Amino acid sequence: MITIIDGILLVIIGVLLFELIILLHEGGHFVSAKLSGVKVNEFALGMGPKLFSFQKGETTYSLRLFPIGGFCAMEGEDGDSDDERAFVNKAVWKRMIIVLAGAFMNIVLGLILVMVTLIPEPAFPSLEITKFVEGSSTSEKLKLDDRILSINGYSTETWMDMSFALGTAKDNDFTFEVERNGEKYSLEHVVFPMSKDSSGNDRIALDFKVAPIENNFGNLIVQTWKQTISTLRMVWGSLIGLLTGQFGINDISGPVGMASATTTVASEALKKSFGDSVLSIVNIMAIITLNLGIVNLLPLPALDGGRFVFLLIEAIMRKPVKREVEGWIHAGGMILLLVFMFVITIKDVFQLIFH
Repeated sequence: MITIIDGILLVIIGVLLFELIILLHEGGHFVSAKLSGVKVNEFALGMGPKLFSFQKGETTYSLRLFPIGGFCAMEGEDGDSDDERAFVNKAVWKRMIIVLAGAFMNIVLGLILVMVTLIPEPAFPSLEITKFVEGSSTSEKLKLDDRILSINGYSTETWMDMSFALGTAKDNDFTFEVERNGEKYSLEHVVFPMSKDSSGNDRIALDFKVAPIENNFGNLIVQTWKQTISTLRMVWGSLIGLLTGQFGINDISGPVGMASATTTVASEALKKSFGDSVLSIVNIMAIITLNLGIVNLLPLPALDGGRFVFLLIEAIMRKPVKREVEGWIHAGGMILLLVFMFVITIKDVFQLIFH
């Protein structure tokens, strides 16, 4: 039975995990900046008004009201500075490392969280077919012992890859590449049976079972790596889908939408046990931190990837782009990003109210 205390604990766990994601991202910038001799003026967790702060050495450490972000404010980060320890006055390769360190820490955290979710699993699913359910439609093309290599050209290394390929398809007509008796075969027009989800929408129903992979230390390490790569590919594939029109604005979620999805998934898992619910939250947080790592590397103004592009130009041209020009570009990018986040948040709120 779901209790109020359980619900409160899940919210607290979710917030703490989200803050851990932000802490490690900004911590990556902070540690690499300190190691590079850059002066850090403030390290903040959260945004908005300060709840409290303290000074240690040259840096102010603060906790702010809204748990939706954080920042590592470095001297000379967004302009010129006479301080020899300013970010802008350090070697370009050091600045590149500092800029990329946040995303790197997100990916490291993603690896750890993926491993946490896999540890309790009794076994991992392979992609080798061992059984068809009665009345299977895919058995007309697929055979026992086939190992699925790709679906509609999307290579499949894990069960997550297969789920993403099937879940993002436009229709129920697939081309499978499989390994059969040591040879590769391309199988066209593979069709699955359909079923209804909890919302009454049609969805593909898997009509075969796959061989299990034993959960031992070696396989755990391999599966952690493979599933992390699968998640990164899924994030990248989703971004490409947005650019190509495969996904629309309704498929994007901001903090409100992610919190709602996390609560829904955790509540369903809580019907089994509190531990299952916590693991569900950890799984979503793994996806979020990997998502944050990839998105931050996009070559867009105001993002770490955008800053890296300017550093790359400086490294190639042997001189930086004018600070004023770079500053205006990043400022414009930040305004567009905030407007985009505002629109997504309004959309999430409306969906939450009228769903």
